Amino acid sequence: MPQDEEQPAARPQRERARDARTGHDAAASRIQHQARWVDLQIQQAMERGEFDDLPGKGKPLGDLGAPHDRDWWLKKLIEREQITVLPEALMLRKEDAELDARLDRETAEKVVWGILEDFNRRIVAARRQLQGGPPVVTPTRDVEVEVEQWRERQRAKRQAVRAETAQERTRRRWFRRWFRR
Repeated sequence: MPQDEEQPAARPQRERARDARTGHDAAASRIQHQARWVDLQIQQAMERGEFDDLPGKGKPLGDLGAPHDRDWWLKKLIEREQITVLPEALMLRKEDAELDARLDRETAEKVVWGILEDFNRRIVAARRQLQGGPPVVTPTRDVEVEVEQWRERQRAKRQAVRAETAQERTRRRWFRRWFRR
């Protein structure tokens, strides 16, 4: 190396934060005392009663699956949360069977239209995909016809409620008349 070239100036070392009590490196001190800190947090939470009445308290852990099953926790999650993992074709069939009941829970016609259009869109998209699995045989729904059928079911439901309300009023009248005597 030629002597006329300047050597780069030495970089000053970054000053690390120091613990005010001990004068040691703060990060190292924090790591060293982390286990103690965690234990303290758990103890304080127990004293506050935050672990009382947790679901499963006093119950056995139950079956954890096969001894070497690495996915036991995933299977338990699927079972507990009732997650269904089906191919698209079977999911659409299942949804088709439950669609009328789902629509009947809705009160706004605009929402019913949206649900039906989304359902039809997903059927068409599933038919276009060339993935393995069972074929998509679920038919699309005629949105206008389905919305009209939904309206009829809503009218019938309202009439049933009106009839029940009228019958209840009649019962109350008779009840009042009977006890006024």
